[in-house]
Amino acid sequence: MRIYNTLTRKKEELETINPGEVKIYACGPTVYNYIHIGNARPLCVFDTLRRYMEYRGLKVNFVQNFTDIDDKIIRKALEENSDYKTVSEKYIKEFWTDAKGMNIREATVHPKATENIDEIIDIIKTLVDKGYAYPAENGDVYFSTRKFDGYGKLSHQPLEDLEAGARINIGELKREPMDFAVWKAAKEGEPYWESPWGKGRPGWHIECSAMVRRYLGETIDIHCGGQDLIFPHHENEIAQSECCNGVDFAHYWMHNGYINVDNVKMSKSLGNFFTVRDVAEKYGYEPIRYLMISSQYRSPINYSVDVIEQCKASLSRLYTCRDNLDFALSNAKDEKPDDAEEIKKVMDSRREQYIKAMDDDLNTADAISAVFELVKDINTKVIVDESSKELVNYAINIFDELTDVLGLVYNRQSSSLDDEIEEMIEVRQKARKEKNWAEADRIRDELKAQGIILEDTAQGVKWHRE
Repeated sequence: MRIYNTLTRKKEELETINPGEVKIYACGPTVYNYIHIGNARPLCVFDTLRRYMEYRGLKVNFVQNFTDIDDKIIRKALEENSDYKTVSEKYIKEFWTDAKGMNIREATVHPKATENIDEIIDIIKTLVDKGYAYPAENGDVYFSTRKFDGYGKLSHQPLEDLEAGARINIGELKREPMDFAVWKAAKEGEPYWESPWGKGRPGWHIECSAMVRRYLGETIDIHCGGQDLIFPHHENEIAQSECCNGVDFAHYWMHNGYINVDNVKMSKSLGNFFTVRDVAEKYGYEPIRYLMISSQYRSPINYSVDVIEQCKASLSRLYTCRDNLDFALSNAKDEKPDDAEEIKKVMDSRREQYIKAMDDDLNTADAISAVFELVKDINTKVIVDESSKELVNYAINIFDELTDVLGLVYNRQSSSLDDEIEEMIEVRQKARKEKNWAEADRIRDELKAQGIILEDTAQGVKWHRE
């Protein structure tokens, strides 16, 4: 598999530290509100990366954090007349509602910043002892960016260029504008932890360095997140981790592109800001996941009503194909057609096409195209009058295999509900035989209201979901 490495700005062959294993860290949300559709993209993209690597036989240790102490969380607690812990726990719970709605699998570990204070303090002490960080008079501790020669290597900008426009805010006692806080002294009424520098709490960047080291080790294979995190967050992670540990922090850096809304960058100030919950209530969660992986992950994507409707329509094609396979299996014969092996080879070629796309820097767009080519093959070569059970099962296995890696077609109804639909269809068929057209139409309309579309064929009644 080849991955575009933000650090080197080129595609590189993936070579993991330990053969057969891969260590991945993905930056998670700051839990002070519902996640927005911008948050959804890295969730869906890197969940798919993890699924694909497991599909290809790698053992994946996947860590994704929760930032559960932060200025935004403290402000939210004041707004809600609450405390930081109540706010963070509330929105972690809401996060899981949305994440599971989009079929995001739980990481190997989901650590919280507040569960790693000792590790954070230990790293800061090491940085101070080595001369890379310094305590200020007010109890803040700052990292000195000038002490790290590699600062700017991820964003590919020299320190002098990054300093342009940087400034020291009121209340900050740092020596240089580009220095950043690894520990913040507690203001009156704020939550705090005891430290060698007084009461305070961790800065934003330091928590990820601490959690990477604790759960994955000093050097990891892949660090990933949104493009907006390249600078300063990931740049600062590299600086503090490599200065503390004396080794490379991450070998590969993967960053997903931005999301636009109606071709304009999403922004709260522009009023084009949507939470995942808002969109899901109108269109469901699965179209959101489909949208997030419908383009190659480094490309920007555009959210609009038309686009999300197109995603729904594409998913409908996939569900129809899968439902038709079930119907074909129920009517399939034991005899094996003469061209069965040739048809299998055609379907196998779609799997190869899919793997080639995914191996090329996780090109989910081309992988989805391969799935729709498979759908076309199934519709024209497998779902026919004389289907064989072996061939239909072969098609089902490939279809499920490829869509599962993408995390799609996960809302198929339970078999008990399917049985209820089949029973209603039987009652309708009986009404038709008795020429009770009113009853037959009533059942058809009732099913349609539930999103179930009936199709009368020579082989029997087929049904699929809208």
